[in-house]
Amino acid sequence: MTLSHINWYPGHMKKTRDLIRDNLKMVDAAVEVVDARIPVSSRNPIIDDLLQGKIRILAFNKSDLADETATKEWIRKFNDQGISAIPLNSMTGAGIPGFIRFLQEVEAERNRDRLRHKPLRMMIVGVPNVGKSSLINRLTGSKSASTGDRPGVTRGKQWLSLENGMQLLDTPGILWPKFEDPNVGKNLAYCGSIKDEILDLPTLALELIHVLEEGYSQLLIRRYRLDELGETSLETMEKIATNRGFILPGKRIDYERTARTLLDEFRSGAIGRITLERATGPEIEA
Repeated sequence: MTLSHINWYPGHMKKTRDLIRDNLKMVDAAVEVVDARIPVSSRNPIIDDLLQGKIRILAFNKSDLADETATKEWIRKFNDQGISAIPLNSMTGAGIPGFIRFLQEVEAERNRDRLRHKPLRMMIVGVPNVGKSSLINRLTGSKSASTGDRPGVTRGKQWLSLENGMQLLDTPGILWPKFEDPNVGKNLAYCGSIKDEILDLPTLALELIHVLEEGYSQLLIRRYRLDELGETSLETMEKIATNRGFILPGKRIDYERTARTLLDEFRSGAIGRITLERATGPEIEA
């Protein structure tokens, strides 16, 4: 599959779309989990359409992997447009207490004029592999939802309870059928939200190197102990392979191993804190 035409819309994604639509009437608010490294690409426009009229909360997950300055700029931009956005790390728990306090404020506001207190009921949504299940497990204090490092691990819907009585409706990740902007597909692929099995990994890694050369060249040089970047992204990739010893018989570059290593180290944060999208350009759709 070419990188300019990345699409992945298996049958269970359509089921998830129907699941979200059918259960919206049962919830007060929607928590949309996004990857802080790609806060626009990891927001699904189908979810935008489905959640119209509902209270929206953006959970900027994996914020520990993102450029801290860029995250602050994004949070400010979303907040300025009336979209509540909160950075957190569902794996370590960073930001979770503040996130829960915000949910409590939303709950209190909804109950302000009610005689009987009703617990906040939320739906957790997001594209695959942004950390929805890890966030749910952190909020509930148990391994209630299935997690994994592969897209689409969570299956079916689950109602879960927080210790404070709030209720969560978990849903599987949902992608949209076509990426109008090819960069969206690439960003999702870089971050692991699209199955590696359907991608040309050496080409994907080469494209990522080009992106990092433009925005985070010093991190790339430091991580792979380069004296300098190559004159082309391919030459940089070959320098990385040589320094790591990824050489096949006949002194041939092992592009596949180099690609997998680079993608794994980007996704884990080993290269450094990186944000692929900046808070500039057109207004964000609510």
